[in-house]
Amino acid sequence: MGCSVGAPHFGMKLKTNTSLTIIIVAAVLLQAISAVQYYYTRSLLDDELEKRAESELTTTAVIVKNALNMSENSLRGHLRDLNRNLATPDSLDEVMEWVLRSHPNLTGCWVAFVPNYYPEKGRLFEPYSWWEQGEIKNTEISSIGRDYTKNKYYKAVCETDAPMWTDAYRDTISGLNMVTYILPIHDNEQRLVALFGLDVSTTMLGDTLNYRHVYPSSFDILLSKEGELLAGPDSGLVKPCNVEKVVDIINDSTIAKTWSKEEKCKIATFYDDENEKGYVYYTSFKGTPAWQVAVVCYDKEAFGKLRKMRLFIGLLMLLGLLVLGLIISRFAKNDRNLQKAKLEQERIGSELRIARNIQMQMLPKTFPPYPERDDIDIFGSLDPAKEVGGDLFDFFLRNEKLFFCVGDVSGKGVPSAMVMAVVHSLFRSASVRETNPSRIMQHLNEMSCEGNESNMFVTLFLGVLDLPTGRLRYCNAGHDKPLLVGNTVTELPAKANLPIGLFTDIRYEIQECQLEPMTTIFLYTDGLTEAMNNLHKLFGQARVKETLNSDKTLTPQALVERMNKEVHRFMEDAQQSDDLTMLAIRYTQKQQEEVLSETLTLKNDPRQISLLSSFVKDVFGSLDLDPKQAKEIRLGVEEAVVNVIDYAYPAGTEGEITIHVSSDGREMKFVISDAGIPFDPTEIDKADTTLSVDERPVGGLGIHLVRQLMDSINYERMNGKNVLTLKKKYDGNKN
Repeated sequence: MGCSVGAPHFGMKLKTNTSLTIIIVAAVLLQAISAVQYYYTRSLLDDELEKRAESELTTTAVIVKNALNMSENSLRGHLRDLNRNLATPDSLDEVMEWVLRSHPNLTGCWVAFVPNYYPEKGRLFEPYSWWEQGEIKNTEISSIGRDYTKNKYYKAVCETDAPMWTDAYRDTISGLNMVTYILPIHDNEQRLVALFGLDVSTTMLGDTLNYRHVYPSSFDILLSKEGELLAGPDSGLVKPCNVEKVVDIINDSTIAKTWSKEEKCKIATFYDDENEKGYVYYTSFKGTPAWQVAVVCYDKEAFGKLRKMRLFIGLLMLLGLLVLGLIISRFAKNDRNLQKAKLEQERIGSELRIARNIQMQMLPKTFPPYPERDDIDIFGSLDPAKEVGGDLFDFFLRNEKLFFCVGDVSGKGVPSAMVMAVVHSLFRSASVRETNPSRIMQHLNEMSCEGNESNMFVTLFLGVLDLPTGRLRYCNAGHDKPLLVGNTVTELPAKANLPIGLFTDIRYEIQECQLEPMTTIFLYTDGLTEAMNNLHKLFGQARVKETLNSDKTLTPQALVERMNKEVHRFMEDAQQSDDLTMLAIRYTQKQQEEVLSETLTLKNDPRQISLLSSFVKDVFGSLDLDPKQAKEIRLGVEEAVVNVIDYAYPAGTEGEITIHVSSDGREMKFVISDAGIPFDPTEIDKADTTLSVDERPVGGLGIHLVRQLMDSINYERMNGKNVLTLKKKYDGNKN
C-alpha cells in the first residue's frame, strides 16, 4: 500500500527536481554567457575608447598646431613689411596694427630691438600693440621701466638665433594668460637687430582644445614640454582642482602609466574630487613646440551604459528563467520568435531611415542664387528608389569657379549608398586644391579602385565652370551626356570614358566649351530616362528634351520641379525602380554698365612699378575713392603685378604685362594678363607655407596679402595667356 502511494510522489518529485535542475543549469549558463559577453564587450569598448581618445588627441594636436603654424606664418609673412620700416621706427606701430588686423585671433605683437639700435629712442626700444575691447592699443614698453634684455626668452632667442614658443605667462599689460612666438629679425647684413613676437591667448587655445569631445564630461588640456599647464577648459565647465590633478598625474613619474595598443599615447587612471574614476590619455606634439596634449574621459560615461545593459540583461535573464518554467507549448515559443523577428525588422527599418537622413544631409541643402552674386543659379534633387540610394550630386564655389558633379553608383541599396558617400567625400577633398577636372577624376578613380573587391563602379560627370569668363572644363566617366538649354536644347559633347572604380590605369580626357549667358546645363542620372510606367515603356531622352523645350526661360528650380512632375505623371502608380537625380545650373552672368575702363601695358621690369602706381592713383582719383580703401586696393594690385613680373617670363626674357581696370560704380575689376609660361599664382602660398623664410620663393606672401585685400582672386589660362582677375567692391570718399 505504501509503495503504491509513494511511486507517484517520487515521480512528481523527480520531475520537479529535473525541472529545477534545468532551470539552475540554464541560469548558470545564462550568467556565464552574460559574464563572457560583458567582459568581451568591455574589452571592445576599451579598445574603442583608446582609438577615440587617440583620434581626438591627433585631431586636437593638428588643430592646435595649425593655429600655431598660422601664427608663425603670419609673423613670417610680415617680415618684409617690417624690414621695409626698420629705417623709420615711428612707422612700426602701423606695421603691427596691420598684423593684428590681418590676424584678429592674435592678442598682440611687439618688436624688441637690441640695445642702442635707435640712439634717438634710448638704450631700449620695444613698441607693443594689442587688442583691447575691439580696438588696437599701442605703447612703448621699455619706457615704463621694463628691461626686456633680462627676460630669459629674449636671451634664449638671441643666443640660439632661432625662433621659439614661450611657456604660458600672465601679461601685465593686457592682463591675459598667453604664450608668445618669438622670431629673430636680421638686417641686410644678417646681423640680429630685433626680436619680433606674436602673443596668443591661452584662452583661445583652450577653446580650440575643447570645442569637441569624446564624451560630454571629457576635457582636453595643453602642457609645455616640462609639464607646465598652458591651456585647459573653462573653469565654469571643469573644476580647476580636477585639471590640477591631471597635470600632477602626468608629471608624477611614480604613478603607473601604460601605452595604448597602437603606442600613440600614454594612459593613466584618474579620480576627481568627487572620487569619480576617469582615464587620462596624453601624448606629445611632433616637431616644435614639443608641447603635450591630454584628454580625460570618465569611466561612468565610457562604460556606464554597458553596466546598465548588464543589469538590464540580468533582469531579462531572470525573467526568462521564470518564463522558462511556464513554457508548456510550442505556440508560446513561436509567438516569441515572431515578436523577435518583428522587432528586428523594425530595427532594420529604423536604421535605414537614419541612413537615408544621413545621406540626404550630405547633399547641398541651400541653392543659389546668392544675394551677392548675379552670375549663377543652381537647383538639384535626389529621389532614391529605396530607403537609401546610390546617386549623388554636389557643387561648391572656390576662387570664382563652380565645381560640380553628378554620379550614379552601380547597384542599389546600402552598398551603393556607402560607395556614394565615399565618392562624395573624395570629390570634395580632391577639389580643394585642384582645378583640372581630368586630374580630379583620375584621383577619384585611383581611390575608388583601392580595396574595391566587390567591383562596384560609378558613372560620373564632373565640371569646373569659370564664372568670370563662362569657360566650362569638364570630364565624363561613362555618364549620360548633359543637355545645354539655350536658344535650343543640345547635348554637351562629352566623350564617354570608362566609369571610375574599374581600372587604375585609365586616363581621363578633359574637354571644354564656352557658355553663353543665360545657358542652363541640365545633368541627370539614368533613373530619369529609364523611368518605367505600368506598360513597361521608358520615359526616354526624347521626353526629357520635349520638357526642356516647352519653356526655356524656367529657372533651375522650376525646371527640375517640372521635370519631376512630368516623369511621375508618366509613371502614374508604377513603382520607382531606380534613383532619380537631377541638377540644373544656369550661367546668368550679366553685363554691367561701365563707368571706367582703362588699360596699362608694362614690361616685366620691376622699375616700371612706379608707372603702375601712377596709373592706379589716376584711376582712383577719377572714382573719388576712400583713401584707406584706395591704399588697400593699390597694395593688392601692386603685389599681384610684382608676382607676374617675377614669375611669368624666364630670366633674361622681355615680355609685356597688360593691366585692364574697369568699374560699374560699385565694384572694381583688375584683369592682369601676360603671354608668359603657364603660372597660377593663387597656389603659391598653399605650396610654400611649410618652407622656411630663406627657402620660400619671393611672391608667395604677396599673393597671401592679395587674398586678404581683395574680395575675390581668380586665375585662368586662356588663349595662351595667363589671366589673373581681381575684384573689389568699394565706397566713395568718406572724408
